[in-house]
Amino acid sequence: MHGAEPGYVADFQRRLGLPGIVDVHTHFMPESVMRKVWAYFDAAGPMTARPWPITYRDGAEQRLKTLRDFGVRAFTALVYAHRPGMAAWLDEWTAEFAAATPDCLHTATFYPEPGAAGYVATALAAGARIFKVHIQVGDFSPMDPLLTDVWALLADAGTPVVIHCGSGPVPGRFTGPEPIAELLQRFPALRLIIAHLGAPEYTAFLDLADRYEHVRLDTTMTFTDFFDAVDTFPATALPRLADLGDRILFGSDFPNIPYAYGHALYALERLELGDDWLRAVCHDNGARLFGID
Repeated sequence: MHGAEPGYVADFQRRLGLPGIVDVHTHFMPESVMRKVWAYFDAAGPMTARPWPITYRDGAEQRLKTLRDFGVRAFTALVYAHRPGMAAWLDEWTAEFAAATPDCLHTATFYPEPGAAGYVATALAAGARIFKVHIQVGDFSPMDPLLTDVWALLADAGTPVVIHCGSGPVPGRFTGPEPIAELLQRFPALRLIIAHLGAPEYTAFLDLADRYEHVRLDTTMTFTDFFDAVDTFPATALPRLADLGDRILFGSDFPNIPYAYGHALYALERLELGDDWLRAVCHDNGARLFGID
């Protein structure tokens, strides 16, 4: 598989003249939570729909070393709550993790529950730079009234939110572009980062990016052989991806990927959208968004 060769990631950066990679979609979680996530993937649960082997099943310190050895200079600790009473605890953990891990962007999450606006405000005051919510796993509507004050806080703060809202790998009750269109109509200043380019509703989420200047999309898993086998990005939409090149961000889903890290970069390179596009997506856009020198 191309991109799996030793040295590919370093060669990719050398050829493009990159100072490193900014990866907006990586997962670091409390160990007990990460093991439950891996067990779910191992069991090929209903939200994965197929076997999903974990390539980087290591302890947290080894995973940090792996990312740094790949030249990743900024990354996230994406956590997400799937029930009440979980998000505030996760936010405490990610704050501690970020304090001990300077190259990790301080990440937080939330869930529709009483008090959500309070702990989101606390996370913002503590320096949270990015949030993550998972509409499929959390099984909630982004328009839940319990989130109204949360979205208002995040819109006012201009803090990005990575949101898994597309209907892949399998649809959820509240996935798809329609709820996000409604959310953006109410809060047009939200800096949403649509995970996985909104797979499989790619074109509808590109439409939202065209309509709302603060909407971005991450490339997580898209264009890889694993993803293309099920949710192929339409070739006719590639010119739109090029046109939105300043709002596309690289994401990997590390460590929960069933292939080598380099394959995600190779998958973008073989699109042949040009070196300037690759430099922007893999480094410059993320560095600009998060103020990384």
